[in-house]
Amino acid sequence: MTDSETTAQSARPSTLFAEPFVADDSPTVESCARIVESESGVLLGDAERVLKMFPDQSVQMVVTSPPYWSLRDYHIDGQIGLEKSVYQYIERLADVFDEVKRVLKDDGTFWLNIGDSYTSGGRKWRAPDGKNRARAMSVRPDTPEGLKPKELIGVPWRLAFALQSRGWYLRSDIVWDKPNCQPESVKDRPTKCHEYMFLLSKSERYKYDVDAVKGPNGRRIRDVWSVNTRSYKEASGHFAIFPIELIEPCIQFGSGEGDLVLDPFMGAGTSAVAASRLGRRFVGIELNPDYYNLSLNRLCAEGLFIRREIGE
Repeated sequence: MTDSETTAQSARPSTLFAEPFVADDSPTVESCARIVESESGVLLGDAERVLKMFPDQSVQMVVTSPPYWSLRDYHIDGQIGLEKSVYQYIERLADVFDEVKRVLKDDGTFWLNIGDSYTSGGRKWRAPDGKNRARAMSVRPDTPEGLKPKELIGVPWRLAFALQSRGWYLRSDIVWDKPNCQPESVKDRPTKCHEYMFLLSKSERYKYDVDAVKGPNGRRIRDVWSVNTRSYKEASGHFAIFPIELIEPCIQFGSGEGDLVLDPFMGAGTSAVAASRLGRRFVGIELNPDYYNLSLNRLCAEGLFIRREIGE
């Protein structure tokens, strides 16, 4: 193992938690334990495998957006989202979230953003989109058993009910309204402009600061959130960038300063950036080396320091 420190050229004054964070491309039980005890970290690896290295009840809250089913091919061995059936996809995610449930504190919350998809109608590929080249796919799963071509699958609710059956408390279905959603070429249904953010807990009572974020006129936040999608040009090929404005209320409701926030599907690192700006510690897990490095660069641009740990 070797240690080095890297700092950004320009720091953001909005960043409250500016301590060094661990960047580990070969995490171990020991490095995970150090993060849990007092640090933040960005870890390269399979989410379920890495989570097994964390102790029970070690994170205060979780916010994540896993890969959606049958929508993208990231060309990474072990990727989630291209299972042969949506039922296998849901079971695989539920297995990962069993580990999330184990590492979450008893009073913790789990905020899950998940989008829906349609059956392929027998097409084995998806053409590129002029507005979003990452949409192109050379392979698509078959229409799942029990569903018909051109049918909305209902992935978010199927997953929510699967988690509920595994012991999670399903507490709220928040509709993420996208005022600037991408146009669609379909002519036989409305353009889809929303996704879901589910609030789940592992206990009947949990940490939730109801006054942390207020709506118009000081009223309590409702369950429809209008948040524009955001582009991030450095994340070439990763169209699904979490808007910070969507993540920050979740973190504020479910944690306090210094608490540890987990994102097991970190992607471009937006949840870590949001947590840092709010004075929370963070730990992100990412399977794709390109996105892992992208996250490190984003966090450095926030004025954070890397203490790099490179596996032997």
